[in-house]
Amino acid sequence: MPPAKAFSANLAARVMSGVVLVPLALVAIWFGGGPFLLILAIAVGLLAIEWAKMSAPNAPAEVAVAITVAALAGVFAAYTGWYYSAWLVMLGGAIVAAYASRHRTERAFDAGYGVIYIAPAVIVMVWLRDTGSAQEGIPWPPSWPPEPGVSWTILLFAVTWAADIGAYAVGNMLKGPKLWPRISPNKTWSGFIGGLVVAGLAALGVSQAMPGIDLHLGTAFAIGLFGGLATMAGDLWESILKRRFGVKDSGDLIPGHGGLLDRVDGLMFAAIAIGLCRLLDLKGWIP
Repeated sequence: MPPAKAFSANLAARVMSGVVLVPLALVAIWFGGGPFLLILAIAVGLLAIEWAKMSAPNAPAEVAVAITVAALAGVFAAYTGWYYSAWLVMLGGAIVAAYASRHRTERAFDAGYGVIYIAPAVIVMVWLRDTGSAQEGIPWPPSWPPEPGVSWTILLFAVTWAADIGAYAVGNMLKGPKLWPRISPNKTWSGFIGGLVVAGLAALGVSQAMPGIDLHLGTAFAIGLFGGLATMAGDLWESILKRRFGVKDSGDLIPGHGGLLDRVDGLMFAAIAIGLCRLLDLKGWIP
């Protein structure tokens, strides 16, 4: 397929996937509570399956179950408000998952790492969505203005999507020197810079449009740059992991993106970055 047609086909597939995924994510974020937890729990299960297929192809089912149970233990602890305990539960779950998988795979460490790879971002998203929340249950009809946690979680997703789309579009249009050809031969410096700028603009736009985010313009743009940088770091890290396991994609769940892990690899790192920014904001350390 010619490069121009391949670009158009890939972009169209990404857009179609976004048409399905974006509204689903926004609805879950808006309502929070059970719907948000359900989406996150399903995502954890799917990510665990993809990770197990890559890291333990001889026993994917057993390893996927071990990772899912261990990761969700930390997530549920966070959901009940035990945020500090959630990290200890996650670490304990990683050790248990590795131990439980020791007879099922030659690399039991990978099962434990799967928990540490998947769970932190989900724990942070539970905390981020809940910050500033004073309402229990599912709000209906939806209220305006939304709670601060809603606005910050939307900012997280907006920055991640903007960085991904910006890097893909700008990189394909401008091309130029490769960013890290040995690890990810399709990524360029132009795409890297373009993704950062678009992520910064996305954070700036969300901070002005959504109540509950009280940031100066420069600070909002800087947070977007930080989140965009984390998004691309997550993408590159997954590329390193896939090369280690000798696979091209983590799966084939999402057209145009491969597996779910291929789609949320940047989000998993960006969640930590934006969560850190929110924590600093709550402490009054961000202007």
